[in-house]
Amino acid sequence: MTVRWSRIELPGADVTFAPGWLEPAEADDVLSRLSNDLPWEVHRLRMFGRLVDSPRLSAWIGDDDATYRYSGARFVPHPWTPLLLALRDRVADACGTAFNSVLANLYRDGSDRMGWHSDDEAELGPAPVIASLSLGAARTFRFRAKSGGEPVAIELGHGSLLRMAGATQRLYKHELPVRKRVNGPRINLTFRQIEAHRR
Repeated sequence: MTVRWSRIELPGADVTFAPGWLEPAEADDVLSRLSNDLPWEVHRLRMFGRLVDSPRLSAWIGDDDATYRYSGARFVPHPWTPLLLALRDRVADACGTAFNSVLANLYRDGSDRMGWHSDDEAELGPAPVIASLSLGAARTFRFRAKSGGEPVAIELGHGSLLRMAGATQRLYKHELPVRKRVNGPRINLTFRQIEAHRR
């Protein structure tokens, strides 16, 4: 399957986007199955020196050795489901890279969010490729250069695939802000390659 990527213009970064990467009927099916089948939980993260509940539900899935540390917490992966394994292989083929883990986030409505951050933990390596598959309600996703400037926003729709590579995590932060008018749920899958030797 040939992927029709469009480039997001961010100086120094490597960000490409494929809206409608999954057909609507398949995206509907994947959304329903993941909503019911994944071990959703509230991750406890360290923010400003204290542990807080994340404003979304999450599940860390991956190979046995794909333990991940972020925001002051350590996450041991749940095993792959057959559906996620199949999606991983398709996303890897589309992006031209291997992945051994995925962070699944469930945003129950527009009040759930993800604050400004970079996926720049040591175990991801110096120039990670991160592939983000969106399912469900369309949400605004924003990039902001660490050096300053105005944010750049795109809309991540149902079945879309976003690829972040190169110096993107080193130069930029990203967020999924609150959108009170969004009533439906959204699941986001961010596929990653954990490099155990870098821990």
